[in-house]
Amino acid sequence: MLRRLHKEQPASFVFTPMNLEWAKGQISKYPDGRQASAIIPLLWRAQEQEGWLSRPAIEHVADMLGMAYIRALEVATFYFMFQLAPVGSVAHVQICGTTSCMICGAEELIAICKEMISPSSHTVSAHGKFSWEEVECMGACTNAPMAQIGKDYYEDLTAAKLRDLIARFSNGEVPVAGPQNGRYSSEPLGGLTSLKDFESGRTQYNASAQRAVDLGDTVKRIDGTEVPILTPWLKDKVKA
Repeated sequence: MLRRLHKEQPASFVFTPMNLEWAKGQISKYPDGRQASAIIPLLWRAQEQEGWLSRPAIEHVADMLGMAYIRALEVATFYFMFQLAPVGSVAHVQICGTTSCMICGAEELIAICKEMISPSSHTVSAHGKFSWEEVECMGACTNAPMAQIGKDYYEDLTAAKLRDLIARFSNGEVPVAGPQNGRYSSEPLGGLTSLKDFESGRTQYNASAQRAVDLGDTVKRIDGTEVPILTPWLKDKVKA
């Protein structure tokens, strides 16, 4: 599939101060002459900051890494995780449309996206809050159908549940990620049938959902202040 940069581009791109510090830390992980190895994490952080990858962002990262623009463009256009067009200011909704999800109702979820967001994918809604696309398998087949909204998985969905999620996001809420039918994780609907000794002492939500609640980043843009920047080797270098 041919992927092109969006026809409308911002004039420039710069990392926030904390994201810049984070990016420099990533670059420092690689030996001299191998800085280009940091291309994917830096492009990803640029997308986390802006919501999508613009040409100025790609070229800015290329300049930081001493790469030819075409090489950075090759990476950005090859991987579908990179959004090359503007996305909704609140969230970009990715509906899994592969076999398990399709059998369990993904087409109904896509119909909700067409109704509530936009008739076509990769198109920002009229109010600017949402965009959507259908994607390949996201590895949550046991919890089909599912969608990734922002950074989190929302699983065991129905058309009604997705409609409610979009409405709540639109109102400024951040619904708890994970299964939406009462399941803790991916156990049978009737509860665990084995390994029951591991039920006690667990967190309120399953591991990924609990992490999303604890960090609170979910659909928000990342500016670098969310978690500590851990690059102790740089501090040691400065002391030396």
